[in-house]
Amino acid sequence: MADEDIHKTSANTSIRSFPEKEQEPIKVALDRSSPSVSSIFRVVVITLLLLFVAGYVTSIIASLSYLFFLLVLSIFFAYLISPLVKLIRRPFKAKNLEKLMPRSVAILIAYVTVFAVLGFGISNLAPLVIEQGKEFGASLPNYAAGIRQSFNDLNRRFDRLRIPEDVQAKINEQAVTLGERITAGFGNFLLALVTYLPWLVLVPILAFFFLKDVNLIRLAILRVFPAGPWRFRAEAVMQDVNTTLAAYTRAQLISCFLIGMICTIGFYVIGLKYALLLGILAGVFEFVPMLGPAAIGLIVTTTAAFSDNPWKALYVFIFLVVLRVIHDYVTYPRIVRGGLHLHPVLIILSVLAGEQVAGIPGVFLAIPLVAIFTVLYKHVIEHKGGKGLVAGLLEPTTKVNEEIQT
Repeated sequence: MADEDIHKTSANTSIRSFPEKEQEPIKVALDRSSPSVSSIFRVVVITLLLLFVAGYVTSIIASLSYLFFLLVLSIFFAYLISPLVKLIRRPFKAKNLEKLMPRSVAILIAYVTVFAVLGFGISNLAPLVIEQGKEFGASLPNYAAGIRQSFNDLNRRFDRLRIPEDVQAKINEQAVTLGERITAGFGNFLLALVTYLPWLVLVPILAFFFLKDVNLIRLAILRVFPAGPWRFRAEAVMQDVNTTLAAYTRAQLISCFLIGMICTIGFYVIGLKYALLLGILAGVFEFVPMLGPAAIGLIVTTTAAFSDNPWKALYVFIFLVVLRVIHDYVTYPRIVRGGLHLHPVLIILSVLAGEQVAGIPGVFLAIPLVAIFTVLYKHVIEHKGGKGLVAGLLEPTTKVNEEIQT
């Protein structure tokens, strides 16, 4: 018993000699990647402000759409003439004789050369085009009679199928409305083009000053930014914008000539009437992204459908679809040569949005503006070190740590 008491006493003494350690407080810290409430509020406020500013800017652009359209056409024409101006001055630059060929004189020589070639081509093609245009205008009543005959045949087929009269009337009404809309839309488009004829004088004049004073314009824009990284970044942005617009302008011009020539030859091979007229229209409409090829396809297919051989409409449809696929996915990317990086869906949405905002000028302005915005976005991302536009806004400004003692 004495021994047991001794062991218990020693055990109790050992337990008392080593007191239990107190538990340390547990620290709980929020993850830095989760944005704070203030950051989210700041993003929402900035988003609302951007939407307000965007709506205001959109209204201004819509009201000045024709002026912007004139400037864009002048810039496009300047991009087309610029390679020829450089070619004229190149021998003088190689021999350090640039003073003998000032830039303004080279621009005038380029203008004379371009307009002389255009005048020669128009003088040879105009008589044939005018003749086919007169024949096409005289054939419009025959096309209208053919359309009415088609509607009559459609009604007879409805009668055979015993379709209710109200359904027949609705279908005929929708078909007639669709035809009237197509005809009115095409007529309005031609009338709108006629209103732009005075610009044939204004565009070359503005393009002349853009080409002549391009270096002064560039220096004036660069002086807005402070010397250092900002000015270097602005110069890089201007260089990329210049490359993008030059690639787009070159691609559109070459596409117009290429599509016009191929369509003219193809229409002659198929045996269409007015092949030259329709081929030239195909080349002109090619300059209008997406909507132009769709409109010319509808016009040519309809013309072929009411010709002496309706099967030509099928041949024309297959020809235009194959041409569109080859051009959009084979030839056009090679023409652009990586200067323009836009997804086809973005192009379609841009053209539709441009038409809704500013009509015909918006169709022309949409893709160049979206291309410029993509260049600006790329440089903003590079300037921010690869982070997104709102990445800095979502980062918490202060570290939030809460300690809970248990």
